[in-house]
Amino acid sequence: MESSDASIGRATALIVISAVSFGSISVLTVLTTDAGIPLLTIMAWRYVLGAFILGATVRRHRGGSISRRRAIHLLLIGGIGQALITYLSLYALRYIPVGPLAFLFYTYPAWVAIIASIRGTEKLTTVRVTALMLALIGVAVMVGMPVARLNPIGVGLAFASALLYSIYLPALEHVQQGMPAMFATFLLILGAAVSFVLAALFTGELFVPQDPSVWTNIILLAVVSTVIAFSSLIKGLSVLGPVRTAIIATVEPFFTAVLGVIVLHNWLSASTLVGGILIAAAILVIEWSSTRFAATA
Repeated sequence: MESSDASIGRATALIVISAVSFGSISVLTVLTTDAGIPLLTIMAWRYVLGAFILGATVRRHRGGSISRRRAIHLLLIGGIGQALITYLSLYALRYIPVGPLAFLFYTYPAWVAIIASIRGTEKLTTVRVTALMLALIGVAVMVGMPVARLNPIGVGLAFASALLYSIYLPALEHVQQGMPAMFATFLLILGAAVSFVLAALFTGELFVPQDPSVWTNIILLAVVSTVIAFSSLIKGLSVLGPVRTAIIATVEPFFTAVLGVIVLHNWLSASTLVGGILIAAAILVIEWSSTRFAATA
C-alpha cells in the first residue's frame, strides 16, 4: 500500500501540474485572439476537442455504478460553474486592468478556507493560515496590490468570480468522490463544451479557423490547459481537499508570468520572482504540515 507521505506528495505535484497547465491559458489565448479569433470561438473549440479526447480515453468505461444524478451534477458544474467563472473574469476586464483582476481573483484561497471553516469540513489551523498569508502576499507582490481607485463594477465582478470559484472547488470535490478521475473530468469538460458551443452559436462566433498556427494553439489549450489541467486538479483535489488545493494552486500566476516572458517576451520583474518565492514557501508549508499530520495520525 502506498504511504500517506507519498500519496500527499503525489497529490501536491498533481495540483502544481494542474496550476501550471491552467497558467498557459492566458498566453495561448492572447496568441490566438491576436490572430483575430473571437474568444468564444477559442473556448468552444478548446472544450469540444478536450471532451473528444477524454471521451476517447474513457470510452471503455462502464458507468453503471455511477448514478445519473451525480453525472448531471458534474455536467452542470462544468456547464454553468466553469462557464460563469470564465465569463465573470473576462467581463471584469472591461472595467479594471488584468493586474488588479488577478489580485482580486486570487483571494479565492482565503474564501475557500473561510467557507470550509464555517461549514466545519476543514479546520483553519495556524499552519494553514500561515501558508494562506504567504500565498496571498506572494500574489499581491507579484501582480501589485490595486492602489488606484478601481471601477466598483469590475471589482464586484472579480470578487464574484473568486467567490464562485471558492464554491466550485468544494462542490467539485464532493460530487466526484469515488468516481474515476478521467470519467469525472470528461463530464466536467463536456458540460463546459455544451455551454460554450451554445454561447458561440448564439453570438454568431462559431466557425472553423483556417490558420494552422491557430489550431496549434487551440489544440494546446485542449490538451494542456483542459485535459491535463482538469484531470490533475480532480486527482489532487480528492486527496488534499479544497483548502490545501487552493493554496497550492496560487503557483499559477507565477508560471503565467514566466511563460509570458518566454513566449510573449514580457519583462520578468523582481516582484514576480519575490512573489514566486513566497508562493513556493506557502506550498512547502502546506506539504510539511500535511505529511507531518499523516505521520502522527
